[in-house]
Amino acid sequence: MALHRKAEALMALRPDVAVISEVAHPERLRARAPCDWIEAEPVWVGRNHNKGLAVFAFNGYRAALAADHAPRLHYIAPVHIDGPLVFNLLAVWAQNASAGGTRKRQQGPLRRSLTMHRAFLSQRPAVVAGDWNSNLIWDKPGWRSNHMTKVDILERMGLVSAYHALSGEAEGAETVPTHYWRDRRKDGPTYHIDYVFLPQDWLSGISHFSVGTFEDWCGNGLSDHVPIVVDVEP
Repeated sequence: MALHRKAEALMALRPDVAVISEVAHPERLRARAPCDWIEAEPVWVGRNHNKGLAVFAFNGYRAALAADHAPRLHYIAPVHIDGPLVFNLLAVWAQNASAGGTRKRQQGPLRRSLTMHRAFLSQRPAVVAGDWNSNLIWDKPGWRSNHMTKVDILERMGLVSAYHALSGEAEGAETVPTHYWRDRRKDGPTYHIDYVFLPQDWLSGISHFSVGTFEDWCGNGLSDHVPIVVDVEP
């Protein structure tokens, strides 16, 4: 929320492409503060113009919403990324509970989108990134919305989690959280629920990988999430 007050922190990451949840519509961002940092028109999807999902592009990159975007999946955006590195991006803010994804027989928005956008994810090298609001620790036998069901689908497509591939940690055993829930305390409830999945053959081209720290993001009052940053050489 309130990205217009936090743009300096975002730009300090020097992003080429940024997937950000809980973002006001670009017109509202511009109405609230100068937005000279927005280089190209971002992609934005959502129902509430104060709180949606956005993809920002910088440094010669451009983002365009794909024609097969399904508005009923309110916070899932298939985006064509063009620039020095060309790929298709499935940007995610998984509203599992509000979309009925916590019921046993329902798939949840991200699971549905992986079926709906299978062709999109195979047309170019693909990245799936954002806030999944899920982890293996919450999986239940027989539930169609299980985290590992989505991981398995992506791995069959040749996409792997950058964090798990580089850290060597198993799903559900992450030692570095991405979300400091509820009270935003370092010793409070913490979870790993944000992910960047990318092609297996990109792993050798990763020049930098990091997960933001509590002190820089939550302790400073910027967010209850920290960023995952993956740099891939074109």
